[in-house]
Amino acid sequence: MKKKTQMIHGGVFGDKHTGAVSTPIYQVSTYKQNGVGNFTYEYSRTGNPTREALEKLIADLEGGHRGFAFGSGMAAISAVMQMFKAGDHVVFTDDVYGGSYRLMSKVMSRFNLDVTFVDTSDEKKVRDAIQDNTVAIYAETPTNPLLKITDIRAMRSLADKHGLLLIVDNTFSTPYYQTPISLGADIVLHSATKYLGGHSDVVAGLAVVNSDKLGEELHFVQNSAGGVLGPQDSWIVIRGIKTLALRMEQTEKNTAKVVEFLQSREDVTKIYYPGLEDHKGHEVHKSQATGFGGMISFDVGSGERAEHVLAQTRYFTLAESLGAVESLISLPAKMTHASIPADRRAELGITDGLIRVSIGIEDADDLVEDLKQALDSK
Repeated sequence: MKKKTQMIHGGVFGDKHTGAVSTPIYQVSTYKQNGVGNFTYEYSRTGNPTREALEKLIADLEGGHRGFAFGSGMAAISAVMQMFKAGDHVVFTDDVYGGSYRLMSKVMSRFNLDVTFVDTSDEKKVRDAIQDNTVAIYAETPTNPLLKITDIRAMRSLADKHGLLLIVDNTFSTPYYQTPISLGADIVLHSATKYLGGHSDVVAGLAVVNSDKLGEELHFVQNSAGGVLGPQDSWIVIRGIKTLALRMEQTEKNTAKVVEFLQSREDVTKIYYPGLEDHKGHEVHKSQATGFGGMISFDVGSGERAEHVLAQTRYFTLAESLGAVESLISLPAKMTHASIPADRRAELGITDGLIRVSIGIEDADDLVEDLKQALDSK
């Protein structure tokens, strides 16, 4: 089954009881049992038909063994981290979403889960960071916001040598362009709030595992901690996924035109986009993904200049999120990555003048014109 077809017909298609083409929203918490212990569903924290339809769909799309839906992307990451124990160590991408950095450095550290942040696009740095108590490598690829690329196959090789799990955040590429499990990942994570939902109307997180063992472990955490996605939101994500392929294709076409425009600007000092041939991870990304996506970061030289540009855009909405049908613009240093200390941001290259844009599905000419007038304004 091709990807576009799988997004429509994967997982649970329709409702066998009524013939409804759309999976129903089972707005229910409690289920009748046909005798003690004789049931299909026990309780909606443990399992819900609408959530299960989404979980089966994302497992199909990622080529995994089992999927899980959570109340947010951070809830999904938290649940995966709760599979480990005090004293364990995780090697983590350094240029990572600010919320992930905050979770690991400020919350999981309270439970003595140790973490080392390294540039996972550099295999040697990852190798050097592995300790006797390391249990996993966590890679976000492409990264947020500098769009660094981690070689998933290389990380799998390292993980095999040291008996580690490989966890990949696939939010930016989505399963339409990249399937990390086919490249060796054990667990794949998504903020489904972003491209999978795609319409700025739902907050959700997804995880997919590659084995029954990991499935049992993660379901135990999901059921115990209870950070599950509700049926209404599960249905919204399912609906969003049905048009994911079409949205990603149009987004990438628009992004290519925006990047071409930014390259023509002398006042744009640096452009981060894996589709550029001079992007450090360009060739690696081409080897493991079928598209370059719709995220661009570019530097305009100063925080003052960046804030001025953000204030002038008309079609680019100033907002924290990404991956929606509408184009979004943000200032990572003061928004998505504000939780990372300033000295750490400077070390990573997340400058005050760095602007991040998420390209939507509007007319590309309008988007280019909007950025042009914003950059030209004084």
